[in-house]
Amino acid sequence: MATKKDSRLKRAGVSGFNKPKRTPSHPKKSHIVVAKEGDKIKTIRFGQQGKTGDRTLTKRAKAFKDRHGKNINKGKMSAAYWANKVKW
Repeated sequence: MATKKDSRLKRAGVSGFNKPKRTPSHPKKSHIVVAKEGDKIKTIRFGQQGKTGDRTLTKRAKAFKDRHGKNINKGKMSAAYWANKVKW
């Protein structure tokens, strides 16, 4: 029996839980993800529009990781975690 898809996935336009997607038409945030951890589900917008992440550890990337380290460690339910994973 097929399970019913969560309406939050359709509204966000993503293919599944914990699968980030670019949002080029959003005025401020560059990505969206419907995060799921256990029974908790949360829609998170993250990333500054127009800024590209450095996939190498540049000074800018290090500054981001240092500044947001505590929030990155909170896990999948934080925007900093997704920004770190996708953009940096």
